[in-house]
Amino acid sequence: MEKIQSFKIHDREYETTYTANIQENGDGWIGWIEEHPKVKCQDTTIDALLKSLEHTLYETLEADWKAWDKQLEEDIKAGKLDKISF
Repeated sequence: MEKIQSFKIHDREYETTYTANIQENGDGWIGWIEEHPKVKCQDTTIDALLKSLEHTLYETLEADWKAWDKQLEEDIKAGKLDKISF
């Protein structure tokens, strides 16, 4: 297996920087986001892979936020947060 290369991906919307680790794999490239294990991609070139990782990261973050919002809403309706005071 080839050496792992790291690139930074900055998400302007969330003001967070993520680490994209990529590695040559046969005729193509594989990659993953270190801080978000759900995000894994493969593509034919480094540039295409980095774009895929960035796109998949954004979609995953959006899905996570929507799931979190839904769970919070359900918890509020169920009264699970009634004992919390601010």
